Amino acid sequence: HKRLFFSKLFFSLYRFQAFLYFSSVFQAMSCGIHYLASVFMAVTPNFVCGIPGNVSSVLFYNSSESSLEDIWTLWTSTENYIVVQLENGEIWELNQCSRSKREMSLDLAYEYKGNKSVFSCSDGFLYDDTKWKSTVVTQWDLVCDREWLAKLIQPTFMLGVLIGAVIFGDIADRLGRQRVIWFTSAGQFVFGIAVAFTFDYYSFVIVRFLLAMVSSGYLVVAFVYVTEFVGIKARTWASMHVHAFFAVGVMIVALVGFLVRTWWVYQICLSIATLPFVLCCWMLPETPFWLLSEERYEDAQKVINIMARWNKVSTPCKVSELCSVQQDDLVGGRMGDNDTSSTKKHNILDLFCNWHIARRTITVWLIWFTGSLGYYVFSLSSVSLGGNEYLNLFLIGAVELPCYIIACIGMDKLGRRNTLIPFLILSALICVLIMFIPQDFNILIILANMAGKFSIGVAFGLIYLYTAELYPTIVRSLAVGSGSMMCRVGSVVAPFCVYLRSIWIFMPILLVGIMALLSGILTIMLPETLGKPLTNTLVEATEMGRSKKSSSGKTPPAHSGVASEKIEMFGQETVSTEK
Repeated sequence: HKRLFFSKLFFSLYRFQAFLYFSSVFQAMSCGIHYLASVFMAVTPNFVCGIPGNVSSVLFYNSSESSLEDIWTLWTSTENYIVVQLENGEIWELNQCSRSKREMSLDLAYEYKGNKSVFSCSDGFLYDDTKWKSTVVTQWDLVCDREWLAKLIQPTFMLGVLIGAVIFGDIADRLGRQRVIWFTSAGQFVFGIAVAFTFDYYSFVIVRFLLAMVSSGYLVVAFVYVTEFVGIKARTWASMHVHAFFAVGVMIVALVGFLVRTWWVYQICLSIATLPFVLCCWMLPETPFWLLSEERYEDAQKVINIMARWNKVSTPCKVSELCSVQQDDLVGGRMGDNDTSSTKKHNILDLFCNWHIARRTITVWLIWFTGSLGYYVFSLSSVSLGGNEYLNLFLIGAVELPCYIIACIGMDKLGRRNTLIPFLILSALICVLIMFIPQDFNILIILANMAGKFSIGVAFGLIYLYTAELYPTIVRSLAVGSGSMMCRVGSVVAPFCVYLRSIWIFMPILLVGIMALLSGILTIMLPETLGKPLTNTLVEATEMGRSKKSSSGKTPPAHSGVASEKIEMFGQETVSTEK
């Protein structure tokens, strides 16, 4: 009866669900926008120490110019220095983090063997503004001994992502999805605009941290919101393609970055991109699932009636039909099996209750971590591949769109494990291939990075559903939640991994390749879950991995069927689309 009720409610009604789906995921673009905005906002251009006077001539090797602006096109290495002569006759050598005054030099020459007096950059810095008129680095001189502050911009944002997902996920369960969607979508707009008007570095980081929290909160709750309105058959595709709208946001970052070269104007343009949703999000209703779970039956009936009117259904479903069935199920559950009414509380240690489950948990955590690490390493590194950095980021975002289609098809046709293994190993092989491509072959390097992002994106997309299917009902929320936390740890680590390019240009790719290969090998030991009933106990979950008997078509216990049905309806709440 429950199945018939929700089939009638969600399968036959399309127009209303389509409106809510596309309205909600439209705002997911803003999450992709803010997550990757720093790739252009916090870029460090070429720079040298400032000079204490007016310049009369500039010398760089054998090239002599009248202004520094003409020298930047010749700048090739941070080890270079520029020789300038001031109007008062003084000659200075300008390095990136220091400057030297020549004591006994009358002729302007590049090489000098005489005495020099070394000074700090007390007059600030001179920046190359041919590409970017202004960035947060040039705004607050986040170079040299303050460079570490610039490198903390993206990690602190990702820390906000982690905290926001936890906080707003819990609030959404307590206060409802609708209110959280209202608050977080409005918060993205308000904090996004506020970032552009911050007065110093510390206020900038704090406001960005708050922006990260509401962006992460929206992405988590929007996933739950859309999956509670979409029919069961379309739920996998609909939830997977929330990622696709995130990728569109990354593409918008590339486009706006190309058009706007002043960081605060760039930030404002990105923040107003989704203003239409902020103006109309108040019209979105609460989900009937949450209303029913809170026993607000009249409100749930109102939403169902609205859905019926939108979809021109003359006889809408009655909540009373479901309520009577639920009460019968509760009575039957008490009479049938006292174990199912156990109130035992489970914790993270239950994910390590035996060797088979512990090995499964370690592997799943590693896949979550690797997927997030690879996703952000490929994305954040795209602007450093050579060629047009804006086109690079646009292509890195665009390649995600087909990868989620492939993931959905692979999950349904080949199975979860059989899709995950080859794409993890393929991403590792691509990382090795990138290391052997000569640095002069920019197009080939970009194509290889796109292929790496594609393969890691497929693996990253399907791990959400696969994790939920690998664990029994009693610890499923813990499993998915802990995996999601490992995902966010990967996103915090990724920026630091990218900074290792300064040690060796291939270090980030090497680390991603090693992690992907290790994850792919360990995934071989995971059981396939395609076409298998969801397990309800840790014993059943263990047997699924130890024996092939679980796939022989045995009819699961009655209480497992109820659990499966409940997960189909409500279990998606535990699954986060956090990037």
